[in-house]
Amino acid sequence: QVQLVESGGGLVQAGGSLGLSCAASGSIFTMNAMGWYRQAPGKQREKVATVTSGGRTDYADAVKGRFTISRDNAKNTVYLQMNSLKPEDTAVYYCNAVLKISSLTSEHNYWGQGTQVTVSS
Repeated sequence: QVQLVESGGGLVQAGGSLGLSCAASGSIFTMNAMGWYRQAPGKQREKVATVTSGGRTDYADAVKGRFTISRDNAKNTVYLQMNSLKPEDTAVYYCNAVLKISSLTSEHNYWGQGTQVTVSS
């Protein structure tokens, strides 16, 4: 069994900063990409940022230049530093990991439980 546990959400004023972290644990054979997604009320879940095992990053246009994703492969942990936050960044943020639990299985997506980020104007 694999668990992704997020932490670091909360309430912040516009222009402020928050950091999120997500630690994966359990039966992890290989970890591929890790990332962050978000879902605002009434909207579909959207990608925020991803990072491959080799460190290549990709960001949604809406967060480029403001958010930074990083990971610690030894700890199976991914981070998201969010600066210059805007009210439109308000959403539940979900951690995602693409991994294999054994050499005999294919890769699967795993999700965290989500953490609320609220940016007040």
